[in-house]
Amino acid sequence: MSEQKPRKGVVQISEVANGLIDPVLAKRAGINTMLLGSWDEIAGEDFADCTRPEKIAWPRRASEISGEGGYQPGVLTVACEGARALFLTHAQGELIQRINGFFGFYAIGQLRIVQKPVSPQPRHRGKPKPLSGEPARRLEEMVEGIESEELKAALRRLGTAVLAPRRR
Repeated sequence: MSEQKPRKGVVQISEVANGLIDPVLAKRAGINTMLLGSWDEIAGEDFADCTRPEKIAWPRRASEISGEGGYQPGVLTVACEGARALFLTHAQGELIQRINGFFGFYAIGQLRIVQKPVSPQPRHRGKPKPLSGEPARRLEEMVEGIESEELKAALRRLGTAVLAPRRR
């Protein structure tokens, strides 16, 4: 095995992270961080926001199975949101060509489209508990001179959220 020599000078954190993450991704999903990082360009503006590559299933080598040489392209599983999966199905030939162009060889022969959310759903926080004691008194003093009831109510909501004790 070849031993890598430590580099002198500045090393980017992305290089270190890719060196740690790539072997795990390759073993678990058959993909690398280069594919994930370039996905927006590969998928194009039509599908970049609603798709995400999940894994590549590489078939067993034909030489292992039959004793002959040969290469089999993989199957890329792509997560796609909702009804956009139908449009992705119609455009999958072009997407396969773009992916193979990215790899530089006939790596992907088929797409498997899975409908599921791609972007994480925003977490909704509950309303803060009403203030009591000294913070409530301070907030009332702050909004005391404001004439508009709508503005006063909005400032009370803001003040309650700001002055409420932090949740962990």
